[in-house]
Amino acid sequence: MNDYGITQWVDFARGMLPAAEREQMQKHLEAGCESCHELADFCLKVSETAGAITTVEVPEFAVRMAKAIFPARPKRVRRPLILPVALLFDSFLSPAPAGLRSSWQVGWQGLYQAGDCSLDLRIEPELKTSRAAVIGQITNAAMPESKLDNVPVFLKAGKNVVASTVSNRFGEFQIEYEQQARLQLWLYLEGGAKRIQVPLKTLTTDNPIGGNRFTLEGRRRKTGSERN
Repeated sequence: MNDYGITQWVDFARGMLPAAEREQMQKHLEAGCESCHELADFCLKVSETAGAITTVEVPEFAVRMAKAIFPARPKRVRRPLILPVALLFDSFLSPAPAGLRSSWQVGWQGLYQAGDCSLDLRIEPELKTSRAAVIGQITNAAMPESKLDNVPVFLKAGKNVVASTVSNRFGEFQIEYEQQARLQLWLYLEGGAKRIQVPLKTLTTDNPIGGNRFTLEGRRRKTGSERN
């Protein structure tokens, strides 16, 4: 009978072999094979020593010293892929109705495309204050039946998080905030692997007569007759 290799004797020592194969190897040892007997004894001793280590309680000071000598390396965080965003619709760029010399919009609405996703946004300013609310819905244009719930949504000014929320089962979300410069809306998809990032419009009020009129960054939307 041919000799067995060390990998087989390791499995023999750990009790990981089928009963028939283990019985054959035991008979091989009893037949007096010296080289296999040495391997079997070595593997049995290693297995017993390794098993005994788990029962040893290491002192706390030794654990601290080991951690100080071999500091754990932080897991490298993979940056999310930023999806290119295209603005498909901007309510401030749509023409005014024919016959009107000028018009004023209450709020702003826009539609963005990012990969397979569509992002519908609306900004509603709060009257006589600098506060506003952004109301949005994210959907998968390629797979409309797919759910985009619990999508993390962050409103940021630079690196600072102004507000945050998550989408509901319809992909809808709403955030109320204090208007300020450099506001951007961040949405994380696929567990943070992808990110959608869009700037928010700044809506201001202009009220010389009464009532409320809202403009985009202080500019009024005009008809063609006024521009000419």
